[in-house]
Amino acid sequence: MQAVILAAGMGRRLKELTQDKTKCMVEVNGVPLIKRLLGQLDDRKLTKIVIVVGYEGQKLIDYVQSLPLQTPVEFVNNPIYDKTNNIYSLALAKDYLLEEDTLLFESDLIFENSAIDAIVDDPRETLALVDKYEAWMDGTCVVLNENDDIVSFVPGKNFDYADKDSYYKTVNIYKFSKHFSQTHYVPFLVAYQKALGENEYYEQVLRVIAMLDNPEIKAKRLEGQLWYEIDDIQDLDIASSMFANSEEERVSLMNARYGGYWRYPKLLDYCYLVNPYFPPKKLVDELKASFETLLTQYPSGQNVNSLLAAKNFNVHRENIVVGNGAAELIKSLMSDFTGKVGVIRPTFEEYGHRFDEENIVAFWPQNDNYSYDAEDLINFFGDKGIDNLILINPDNPSGNYLVKEDLMKLINWADSKGINLVVDESFVDFSDEADSTIIKQDIINKYKSLYIMKSISKSYGVPGLRLGVMVSGNVDKINHMKKDVAIWNINSFGEFYMQISHKYEKAYAAALELFREERKRFEAELNKFDLLRVVPSQANYFLVEIRDKMTAKELQIKLLDGFDILIKDLTPKMKNTNGKQYVRIAIRNKEDNDKLIKAIEQILA
Repeated sequence: MQAVILAAGMGRRLKELTQDKTKCMVEVNGVPLIKRLLGQLDDRKLTKIVIVVGYEGQKLIDYVQSLPLQTPVEFVNNPIYDKTNNIYSLALAKDYLLEEDTLLFESDLIFENSAIDAIVDDPRETLALVDKYEAWMDGTCVVLNENDDIVSFVPGKNFDYADKDSYYKTVNIYKFSKHFSQTHYVPFLVAYQKALGENEYYEQVLRVIAMLDNPEIKAKRLEGQLWYEIDDIQDLDIASSMFANSEEERVSLMNARYGGYWRYPKLLDYCYLVNPYFPPKKLVDELKASFETLLTQYPSGQNVNSLLAAKNFNVHRENIVVGNGAAELIKSLMSDFTGKVGVIRPTFEEYGHRFDEENIVAFWPQNDNYSYDAEDLINFFGDKGIDNLILINPDNPSGNYLVKEDLMKLINWADSKGINLVVDESFVDFSDEADSTIIKQDIINKYKSLYIMKSISKSYGVPGLRLGVMVSGNVDKINHMKKDVAIWNINSFGEFYMQISHKYEKAYAAALELFREERKRFEAELNKFDLLRVVPSQANYFLVEIRDKMTAKELQIKLLDGFDILIKDLTPKMKNTNGKQYVRIAIRNKEDNDKLIKAIEQILA
């Protein structure tokens, strides 16, 4: 068996990365694509490798010839690579296809060895490697039947998103038997090219062949093997995290993305914190029904959106400001705070990062659960001369919670001392306490130095909408923040969500009850492992101490490497722990949580 690699293209979408070299010489984590591919093929003891070159062809030839390959490499030149598409490149190599069985590759692919194994080890002679369609995929798709016959090819222009669940994406890796090339592919390739010209794609020939009574070619479905097609710098960035040089590096690259994990459809994200049981399908469907209008129309300005938020949270319009996520509001709120700021650590550091470290006074609870109450905070900060105090309630990552009565004690103390008190209650709805929120008109009227932050993204499970609110009786501060943020700081989807969300209050309450039940069950399941000590939490996550058998980093790597589960290693940010190791694990729905439990069981087996 031989291999044919199509590598004549210019890779224009990679811009400056391909200004002076061909696309397949672009590096992923320091390794050129072509070097990786040739190394994978060299291990399979092929008779030869044929590379069709074009753009910067001599550079590619020189580079390949410098590699210590055991397999003979031959080159075919496409002199009009800039006027043709890959059907012409493959036609130049057609005589090779007639000589023996062939593996056909496009050169802009990166994939695991197991992807090649899947197609090579399959006893069927002629195969197209395919994968279940995901949102990141682009290009030709196919529809299959239960016998792996290719019922139809679906080019990009005919793609119908209503049918996407039935589509498989061609990986652009094929296995052609010598017989198939002789009787089917090459004759049709020649005829197709003669009839329609050289500016076409070789897969269009397969599309015609698939309509025959006996096309011979079948589909080989991947079963989770990693691969990626690199057309632009975004693809390159994603591939770098998928194919890192080590699992530790992969974890680091994934953490540095700060979200966007929908680009990794098989990943279970236990880092970011949302509501696993909300929004309900009906709410999503209502958003979908207005999608085109929302996409093509401007949102309202801050005044209208403040009115919507005021209605939803039952406060006055002048007391609330809407943000593009709580993060935007945190930045705006803290920009005018001066003096010393008190924080409780470990905690969510977005507030503290707005201050120089010398102006931060940190309270570290001196117990294994990082728990504290209002009296602890009053006693510690009472003589520290702080001007501002930040409280995350429930706290992140400990899940420690000050019940409302205790919190009001702290609010009264701060008010009597003239301290600006910021209470972030982004996770308060998950607590067991009924009527836990302090977003109440009577409270904000009484305490003018109280600022209440809430992330709608987290509580209501809609992080993609980027919504947050800040509530205060300090109307001047609210007005300043409304001017500080952009007039259109949230989009039409976020605005429409606020417009309709009140209709789903009962569904939200039911979702919270489901969540509390699952939190209790999930905590019990995690505590069955000697490896783990779960800190009791009133939020939608657990702080978990890792004991004995491995470090937090090792557990994080094992879960990502073997199970596509990403948890957060907190050890680097946890001080005063006497070497103890911690992770934070989000609480998802029962189905997902059971996958995590099973994964830990297998790791410890």
